[in-house]
Amino acid sequence: MKKILSIMFAVTLAVLLCAGCSKEQFAARTFEGEAQTVVLDLENTAVEVVPSEDGQVRVAYYESEKRGPSIVLDGGTLTVTSDGAGASLGVLPEVSYRTVKVYLPAGLASISLTTTGESVALSDISAGEVALDVNGGDVSFERLAVGVSLGVTVKNGNIAGSLLGGWDDFAVSCTVKKGESNLPERKEGGEKSLSVDCNNGDVDIELLPQ
Repeated sequence: MKKILSIMFAVTLAVLLCAGCSKEQFAARTFEGEAQTVVLDLENTAVEVVPSEDGQVRVAYYESEKRGPSIVLDGGTLTVTSDGAGASLGVLPEVSYRTVKVYLPAGLASISLTTTGESVALSDISAGEVALDVNGGDVSFERLAVGVSLGVTVKNGNIAGSLLGGWDDFAVSCTVKKGESNLPERKEGGEKSLSVDCNNGDVDIELLPQ
């Protein structure tokens, strides 16, 4: 009898939580401005980074009365933070409402991106320094160009992508636990640095000579 009551309570609680979630209304928002440094420190949020066609930094996201990222532009640095996409409210909304799309012009000084629970994807982006840190999701990038360094740290996810440049351009440091990698553990030389740390995932990075 106790087991049946426990099951009924769990089902009722789940229904109530879902009902509350379904009533939450989201609206699409966009922030734009000029910046040379972009910092995203997010939780339970998927991130897509694509080129900006007009030289403006643009952030597209969803917002409700209960949740939404905080965006601050100060002295050329754009900072986007979140409180776990409202995880403390009990139920996360579907991932489409927890996805931030960032449009970046070429040649930024630096990009720093941290998130949990979801994946990160970058396409045709260039910057001096790029740092990516993801826990519980994959990192992928296509034709990524860096002037100084690329650092990627992933736990419980894979790293895959294409990086513009040849092997002679990069000094490489790669640490992989519980996974496979096509990169050497260490390679000296090169004016730029490629640093990879992957725990419980695979690494597959292709160098594309320019």
